[in-house]
Amino acid sequence: MSNEQEHNEEHASPIKTPKQLIVTIVLSFLVPIIIILLLVDMVTSGTQVGSGSDTLSEEAVARRIAPVAGFELVDANAPKVFKTGEQVFQAVCTACHTAGVAGAPKIGDKAAWAPFIKTGFEAMLNVAIHGKGAMPAKGGNPALSDYEVARAVVYMANESGASLEEPAAPAQEGAEPEAAKQAAAPAPAAPAPAAAAAPAAAPKAEAEAPAQAEAPKAEAAVNPAGEKLYKSTCFACHGTGVAGAPKFGDKAAWDPYIQTGIDAMMKVVMTGKGAMPPKGGAANASAEDLRAAVEYMVHAVK
Repeated sequence: MSNEQEHNEEHASPIKTPKQLIVTIVLSFLVPIIIILLLVDMVTSGTQVGSGSDTLSEEAVARRIAPVAGFELVDANAPKVFKTGEQVFQAVCTACHTAGVAGAPKIGDKAAWAPFIKTGFEAMLNVAIHGKGAMPAKGGNPALSDYEVARAVVYMANESGASLEEPAAPAQEGAEPEAAKQAAAPAPAAPAPAAAAAPAAAPKAEAEAPAQAEAPKAEAAVNPAGEKLYKSTCFACHGTGVAGAPKFGDKAAWDPYIQTGIDAMMKVVMTGKGAMPPKGGAANASAEDLRAAVEYMVHAVK
């Protein structure tokens, strides 16, 4: 006889009762519905865009189309409004002098400021205007006037134990001194001179006319656009002589370049040389403005 036995077992169903069948059918409907609801909630719980959201509101649209940089219309002929010492400090100096970055004396720290105050106002102002060590000239903002820098120095020093007086405001451009106004006032009418004196006065007037005509010509020798471009771009290197750039006002450093001629210097400016990038980094500047900037720097050493 064979020891092999034949096993005939049928597979049993997990659902054995009517109750289990009903539960299975109900869950087959509920589970997919619950999953769908959870997915919808996950999608709608984020930031809504388009219809049904606030992305099309007037405020949201205004924020999206607002210009990146703001601007303010000012009258070019209006008197310049100088910043106060506190305003200059908050805009420029606070980056280093509030936290004492790179050894800068913290404002309000009398012990740190004492050695600087002891050197005197003129010494502190000279450092602030021309820079020293890690401190750039004018705190890194060449657009500031010397007067505004002086006000900032006085503000920080006085907040740190000094008692300096507020520097005197410079005369506004276009404002004439009282003496000049009186000199320009028309003189009282005088009796008519004798006929014999008229011919002698005529040659004198003709001689003075060319001299008066030369004055405006000399004043217009430097294009104002050159000074503006220098203070906005060229100052970064030529103000302190970075990377071998001839320092502004240093006649000995500029003399070899001046000897080559303005055209040769312009060629270097346009194409760049060494550490100097083409156009000095002012890619949008015109050739005329770049030439004006070179002439402005050259004029400073003549």
